[in-house]
Amino acid sequence: MGALLLPRNENPLRAERSRMMPLAKLPVFWALEGHRVTVVGGSDGAAWKAELLAACGAEVHVYAPIEDLGEVCAGLIAGRAPHPRGSFVHHNVAWTPEALAGAALAIADCETEEEAQAFCQAARDAGVPANVIDKPAYCQFQFGSIVNRSPVVVSISTDGAAPILAQAIRRRIETLLPPALKDWASLAQTLRETVNARLKPGAARRAFWERFVDRAFQATPEEGVEMRLVTEMDRLSANRTDTGRVTLVGAGPGGAEHLTLKAVRALQAADIILFDAGVSDEVLELARREATRLLVDERSGRTRHGQEDVNDTVVSLARAGKRVVRLTSGDPVTSARTGEEIARLRHQGILADVVPGIAVTSSEIDRLCVPLPLRNPADPISRRPGRWSTQPSKLRSGPGRDRGGPFEHGIAHEAKRSADRSPPRSGRSIADAFARFAILITSGSSANRG
Repeated sequence: MGALLLPRNENPLRAERSRMMPLAKLPVFWALEGHRVTVVGGSDGAAWKAELLAACGAEVHVYAPIEDLGEVCAGLIAGRAPHPRGSFVHHNVAWTPEALAGAALAIADCETEEEAQAFCQAARDAGVPANVIDKPAYCQFQFGSIVNRSPVVVSISTDGAAPILAQAIRRRIETLLPPALKDWASLAQTLRETVNARLKPGAARRAFWERFVDRAFQATPEEGVEMRLVTEMDRLSANRTDTGRVTLVGAGPGGAEHLTLKAVRALQAADIILFDAGVSDEVLELARREATRLLVDERSGRTRHGQEDVNDTVVSLARAGKRVVRLTSGDPVTSARTGEEIARLRHQGILADVVPGIAVTSSEIDRLCVPLPLRNPADPISRRPGRWSTQPSKLRSGPGRDRGGPFEHGIAHEAKRSADRSPPRSGRSIADAFARFAILITSGSSANRG
């Protein structure tokens, strides 16, 4: 049996499932610095849009008779724009189609449907994208609710269906993103050319940016951090390795909300993701867009490859320097094959991690249609949910196959020893047994090689 090779000119995901779920609107970030923008109306709503546009460096031309200017809008025009290149220009007249000439965008606060329709048609004739405040039918684009850590900008849209929900989401995100993120993002802009010059595209460059991001969520940039980051670039460049790494990730019962944060990070750092049929589209949506996805499941009808072929593929991809994620439904630590997979990777000198997932409950079995680890009904240890079976492993071959894999018997043996010594307390003996046996697996013990 040979490794399951990836076709050179074929994206496996396109043959299996869509990369993107439907979008109500395309999220676009528009560069407006130094460009003319037309705003019609002097209401508070028009003032908020004018301020937002000027904060992007736009030259904002406000068309409204002086008697129609609200207090907020009048104060805004009399003041200074938030951006050094932003500015306000007030025209004490009602708008005309000529006011839209040369504008990058056009925004209006119209009281009547007739005025909104006339404005929208004039903008269309001038070739200018238009937005009529609170009238989605006349909008070619929409404004989202914004979290500002510029140059990091997060925009939330509900397609006009529930603005209050967008505001609630914004408040939640505000609490998650530290204010210092602005400083780190500015530092990243400064370092980007240096990183591109010193680190070639691939594992080393990605490792640098991942460590950079870890720092960005911990503290404010300290003095001298830029020189230390340059030193780290040099170290990564000198210690480049052609060997990748493998992460076994549990997707849980199926929904993206069941993923752990560590699982999401692994998906977003992966070059190639090998996933089972039980993994949902919404889980794959969280992966890095550039990652290649390959469905490796005997029930998929795509191939007749077995577990050994999948293992060979994982090893060959890691040797080629790829970051590989083996994504399975449920929890990989409850699978009898996990110990053998880790032992094999360790034996090949390949770094391997396991990211546990929420164990699949009995109510999810029929929906997922995936096999769970075997359980021995005669054994009280294996009858408990999420425990390893003492039945022989179907994935092993060779002299030890009739006795079961070391991973299966090792955990069961440790659990029984703990149970014999003292009464179980809240499953503690099982947890202790797993912890001890996990050390044997990850240490590359000769008992776990095969």
